[in-house]
Amino acid sequence: MPQPNNSRRGRPPRQAIYERLGIQIGELRDRLGGLPSPVEAEGIWRGIWLEEAHHSTAIEGNTLVLKQVEALLAEGRAVGNKELSEYLEVRGYADAADWVYGHAIQPDEWAGQGLITLTELRHIHTLTMTPVWDVAAHPQASDREGPGSFREHDIQPFPEGMTPPSWPDVPAATAGWLDEVLKLEGVVSDALAFPEELASVHARFEQIHPFLDGNGRTGRLILNLILVRLGFPPAIIYKGDRARYLSALRRADQDDHGPLGEFLARAILDNLYKFVVPAVAGPARLVPLPALATPELSGNALRVAAIRGRLKAAKAADGTWRSSRAWVDEYSAARYKRPQ
Repeated sequence: MPQPNNSRRGRPPRQAIYERLGIQIGELRDRLGGLPSPVEAEGIWRGIWLEEAHHSTAIEGNTLVLKQVEALLAEGRAVGNKELSEYLEVRGYADAADWVYGHAIQPDEWAGQGLITLTELRHIHTLTMTPVWDVAAHPQASDREGPGSFREHDIQPFPEGMTPPSWPDVPAATAGWLDEVLKLEGVVSDALAFPEELASVHARFEQIHPFLDGNGRTGRLILNLILVRLGFPPAIIYKGDRARYLSALRRADQDDHGPLGEFLARAILDNLYKFVVPAVAGPARLVPLPALATPELSGNALRVAAIRGRLKAAKAADGTWRSSRAWVDEYSAARYKRPQ
């Protein structure tokens, strides 16, 4: 499959993104001690949790803005005049995400063999859907198709023509999908293969569509459970990227997993830079420049300063520039110092 030409847009090619992800996850594991637990770094996980609850539900059409989501999750207040179901969608997703991040690093009695069990899959769907289901159940649902239960209806073909399996085949298809997830452990150290294998697993869950409703939300939560158990930061798919995400899923329906693999790799790197590295790296630790960006100094501005020699930095083997918080603070202070 030819690689897309991103040079005109200043974007590195897909293979370079995969290599960068492999190198920087290796550094997270070997130099920074890996992902911190929710107890050790509550702020990291709370920031991820809040943004994911907002953006993942927004992809499905939820219209709450971030401030309304913050008020709902922090204080239990329904700010604004949205439909009750919208608040309950966010509440359910947040509850499920809280469970995912609490159990991904520190699994308890739910953990079994492999990266995710059928029991966990059903439990995540139950947490996600129960609050809203109680007030706005799917209109076609039978008593046997509630949260945590497989669908007993067939699904219409997707926009590009892919048809989910008939409902009697869902249990066997889901069991086969769980076997596919197990194979990810065998390719996690292969930087070039892993992103597209991950994309294949994520797309396959959405193709099966095991539940009558909530498959998109559940699929993204499961994706992040798998990622964190493999030592990767979770991937937040932002509402502004909805069209690209859905387009990549449609390409995956045609067995082209490259666009979705690249999309997920970039999303993981974004979370690594935004949440994880700034919190776990000390002031003297050399880290990629995007992890040191501030509202006043973007990652690109820091890169320009490094290239021009104004910011102390070193270029790593993967082509990315690295600096430290101490050096960025020094550069920032010098920028605004008036000449004597």
